[in-house]
Amino acid sequence: MRSLQVLNERITRCTQCPRLVVYREMIARTKRRQFRDWTYWGRPVPGFGDPKARLYVFGLAPAAHGGNRTGRVFTGDRSGDWLYEALHRFGFASQPHSTHRDDGLRLSDCYVAAAVRCAPPGNKPWPEEFDACRPYVLEELRQLKHVRVVVALGKIAFDHYVKACRELGHPVPSPLPRFDHGARYRLPWGVTLLGSYHPSQQNTFTGRLTRPMFHAVFKQARSYLGKS
Repeated sequence: MRSLQVLNERITRCTQCPRLVVYREMIARTKRRQFRDWTYWGRPVPGFGDPKARLYVFGLAPAAHGGNRTGRVFTGDRSGDWLYEALHRFGFASQPHSTHRDDGLRLSDCYVAAAVRCAPPGNKPWPEEFDACRPYVLEELRQLKHVRVVVALGKIAFDHYVKACRELGHPVPSPLPRFDHGARYRLPWGVTLLGSYHPSQQNTFTGRLTRPMFHAVFKQARSYLGKS
């Protein structure tokens, strides 16, 4: 859809958050030794996927040497390895790996995005940075008219998705949905919200999140949406 493309082009030009601009550009200049031959993206990272998606996967922010390097959300880091392997397993991705923008990956019936579009220091955006990015999230959700299932990766993404829904004028339940791995909420406007621990190394290396646990979330998403 042209309107979604226009939004993503606007996102990549954003300079609203001085701290994030300085950080993402510094990382792009200094690089990590193993990626010294890369030309880093070093800009805000737009959403990625099928404009007619019924599945919306919502994370926190790009990784400094992942999305900030490759220019595609959840691409080039271990979190992305977990995510796209799961999406491929359940028929949402054309291949199980995502290494760079031109690797041939295509998503089907799925769109992947984040609450904040620039890599933040320490993976911790400030509240005002969430606020600055939220209009992009709101517009993205307006454009993705077919979404029926949302997988929120981590409590922060979960809470910010709920906050975005409230700002869109949806009748958010009271009490508010609470995050947990495997949490499931059927929201009044016809969307099912699923919670999952984020596939960060902090969670996957410690065993807090295992592949069977992660797969179970996407298996549930697939069951709600039917066969691809």
